[in-house]
Amino acid sequence: MTVIQFNNVSKIYQRHSGQRLLRDHIREWFRRSEAQSFHALEDVSFRIEAGERVAIVGQNGAGKSTTLSLMAGLSWPERGTVSVSGRVAALLELGSGFHHDLTGMENIKLNASLLGFSRKQTLGMIDEIIDFSGIGDFIHAPIRTYSTGMVMRLAFSVAINLNPDILITDEILTVGDAAFQEKCLGRIQRFTGAGKTMVSVSHNPGMVKTLCDRAIWLDHGRVVQDGKASDVLEAYADRFAVSA
Repeated sequence: MTVIQFNNVSKIYQRHSGQRLLRDHIREWFRRSEAQSFHALEDVSFRIEAGERVAIVGQNGAGKSTTLSLMAGLSWPERGTVSVSGRVAALLELGSGFHHDLTGMENIKLNASLLGFSRKQTLGMIDEIIDFSGIGDFIHAPIRTYSTGMVMRLAFSVAINLNPDILITDEILTVGDAAFQEKCLGRIQRFTGAGKTMVSVSHNPGMVKTLCDRAIWLDHGRVVQDGKASDVLEAYADRFAVSA
């Protein structure tokens, strides 16, 4: 069953430099020049099936994070279509989805509510979320008082324990200690073993090989290669070994 599908997707951002007058905005609306446009993705197509573990790889500016934001429904393509089937939990930026003036407990309830869980369902998951995160009594402190590692622990714990159909991560597991990373890897393996889908961006080849069985290589917004993770990583490494 296909859970994510990109059909000839293009995403364009406008370059801006400094403050502009209203007339400049109006002029740009009616006549956008190529010089002002950045094509983050160009004519990208792929399908991801339920239960796959897919890495998006490429250099900085290749379009990886843009691809994830389109999957998560945080942005929309200029051309083409993006179809996603199932509940999505996205960890695209450390602390994203959290209100930093609210406590950890309040943020758990807020995230669950946004994903459509009832109060009763949320209460049934809270103990497991707190236990997995390992942050103890800090759950009652505002997020702004947390260390980077604590934010990552809670963010991952909320995402994985709210039982999404699709988990999307962007370098999130590079934060935190080795013991918690190992704990996360074990939970991800259980997650995908249950037929759930994971899509991840990482610059760490070892992490990609551990987490993913498929990789999609992007370069300047286009798909270069899509296939077995080890094959794609080898081709990617060879390309930049030659260019170096």
